[in-house]
Amino acid sequence: MSDSNTPVLQVAREARGVVTFTLNRPLAFNALNESLLSALQTELDALAQDASVRVVVLAAAGKAFCAGHDLKEMRAAPSLGYYQQLFAQCSRVMQSLQHLPVPVIARVQGIATAAGCQLVAQCDLAVAADTARFATSGVNYGLFCATPSVALSRNISRKAAFEMLVTGAFISASQAQAQGLVNRAVPLEQLDAEVEKLVASIVAKPQVAIAMGKGLFYRQIENGMAAAYEDALQTMACNMMDADALEGVQAFIDKRVPRFGA
Repeated sequence: MSDSNTPVLQVAREARGVVTFTLNRPLAFNALNESLLSALQTELDALAQDASVRVVVLAAAGKAFCAGHDLKEMRAAPSLGYYQQLFAQCSRVMQSLQHLPVPVIARVQGIATAAGCQLVAQCDLAVAADTARFATSGVNYGLFCATPSVALSRNISRKAAFEMLVTGAFISASQAQAQGLVNRAVPLEQLDAEVEKLVASIVAKPQVAIAMGKGLFYRQIENGMAAAYEDALQTMACNMMDADALEGVQAFIDKRVPRFGA
């Protein structure tokens, strides 16, 4: 459903360390076929080793953000082994987004369904056009969105997540914001400006603090309170030894603007 010579994933880099991934299968509603998943994994693996990266923006071409897995590809050669491999491949991509030491922002301009909704939930932050809609719609076709439920249930309340999973019904961008699936819902013409506000705010912060903070944020959520506090105090103590943190505290004492990276 797309030109075979056209890359399924476009990558743009800015000098300030912002990398934008654009899902580029618009005629297929940016469905996650094996080729697109592989391209995403390759780029994520490279970024994990790139100290110059500060923020990743995940965008999409066309009317849809992502319609989930490519059902035509999935149906072509059904076997348990194939499906296990495919969902393992997708799960690795999703976890790689979380393991990146920089924030990942989903720029959602259209519908996000099934694994596409999972992709939004897996990103650290999300800004959506107010016309975007979200669903875990697999159940409508006899397939419970099991892997999307992992990310979804870690973003919104259990009852709200379960309702989406068992009904397959769409929620609006305003509902998604109210439930915590996205941070902002804005008119489409304001989408890029709203994403840029988050990007600029993050890039202005010390890189070490953001990286250590992101890692701690997800670790502590999965732990009990005592273990979470132990991890958090060790992280904060180590962060405090970073030059930018020491400069920031001194700037506060001196009542001046901090000079990070100086």
